[in-house]
Amino acid sequence: MDDEARYEAVRSRDERFDGVFFTGVLTTGIYCRPSCPAVTPKRGNVRFFPSAAAAQRAGLRACRRCRPDAVPGSAEWNARADLTGRAMRMIADGVVDREGVEGLARRLGYSVRQIHRRLTADLGAGPVALARAQRTHTARVLLQTTALPVTEIAFASGFTSVRQFNDTIREAHACTPRELRARGRAREAARAAAEGGGVALRLAHRGPYAAAEIFGFLRRRAVPGIEEVTGEAGDRTYRRTLTLPHGHGVAEVRERAEGTGGGPGGWLPCRLHLTDLRDLTTAVQRMRRLFDLDADPYAVADRLGCDPLIGPLVHRLPGLRSPGASDPHEAAVRAVLGQQVTVGAARTLTGVLVAAYGKPLPAPDGCLTHLFPDPGTLAGAPLDELRMPDSRRRAVRAVAAALADGALVLDPGADRDEAERALLALPGVGPWTAGYVRMRALGDPDVFLSGDAGVRHGLERIGARARDAERWRPWRSYALHHLWNATLTPSGTETAEKR
Repeated sequence: MDDEARYEAVRSRDERFDGVFFTGVLTTGIYCRPSCPAVTPKRGNVRFFPSAAAAQRAGLRACRRCRPDAVPGSAEWNARADLTGRAMRMIADGVVDREGVEGLARRLGYSVRQIHRRLTADLGAGPVALARAQRTHTARVLLQTTALPVTEIAFASGFTSVRQFNDTIREAHACTPRELRARGRAREAARAAAEGGGVALRLAHRGPYAAAEIFGFLRRRAVPGIEEVTGEAGDRTYRRTLTLPHGHGVAEVRERAEGTGGGPGGWLPCRLHLTDLRDLTTAVQRMRRLFDLDADPYAVADRLGCDPLIGPLVHRLPGLRSPGASDPHEAAVRAVLGQQVTVGAARTLTGVLVAAYGKPLPAPDGCLTHLFPDPGTLAGAPLDELRMPDSRRRAVRAVAAALADGALVLDPGADRDEAERALLALPGVGPWTAGYVRMRALGDPDVFLSGDAGVRHGLERIGARARDAERWRPWRSYALHHLWNATLTPSGTETAEKR
């Protein structure tokens, strides 16, 4: 898009571009999302920014009406496999807050100078400014949804000093932290207390969202002890345990968001119970990846919707997402356990693994009792409790050992091609497993599992062949989920579960 096209999107208040770019109004000193309901500013007073951090760096503060700091992330950075995309995913996961820019550079294999230059060219801000903008958003959420002391919030959101925290909040929101808290605390804090505590959030997404299908996908794969789905279709809640850098947590995400009205954009209500609030940013990003909330359904529909074979499925089910994973290490182990068995059998095997080797929670939380076993534990485990061939036990141990010693890297900034090569080099790991891990653990939008039984049945149902999938690039992961959904029975079970 050029600036004129961006201005037309602002004039039409087009929600499709929320998070893709930001509108800075020089006369008022604020920046907005494109869909802001305020009066459209004159063209000469507008400047466009590729990120909220770039707008803040230019001295602009966030609009109080449209909260541009709370929009979905740009799908471009999640889809891209280059340095910028990898860096953005790692910054979102909190790497800069935990390890500094030097840690980010070390993980990516580039110099600090190279990373700063590339991010500034693509996003208008370097890694420090991008992480600072993220901390500011985390601080606003904590100020307006919890009763924590301001000093605790400063450090929980990633700031290194209270003074830095106060200065940043004033700069970004044109008010003090206490004034910002006063705007939303009474309503939000009362609701949080009434509904069971924790940090209440709205996980925004753009465009239509096929929530029923996503929650159904997660329900069929929910592993006892670490996951559960409660409620009836249309109003279900997905709950799971999370292993986080500073502690652990329990995440709850509801299928239905009251007040969204089924419009072109909306949110999923989420509540996070964390043992250490420094993990808030990481936990939010992991749930966003699990539910694929930063996807661009319009781009997917534009590409797949016009195809004569897959197009009817896309039009029948708008907004279908490609779920990721809240823990890439867990996703890799579960993929190995799921080889050549049904979805139900894989869920049972994983439940046995969790009961035998998972770390118990200090106290059960409903049906949630454990954290998923860490790779170091599984690498040396006999796995005799699992009823499966010895070759698959060896594969589980090999994957766990590679994750534990760093030979296999599946963090948010991992190089997808390198990760796939490392997986295929391990004993007992084939193309299906490597592709499934690439799709779910690494969020690759362009994976097609041609050897999957469910995919073959889906292709037969629409009269297509595996080679037709070449036309569906770069969104073949989404086409794959449409094919899987085409094989579901009316009761929601999969007619071709064997993988």
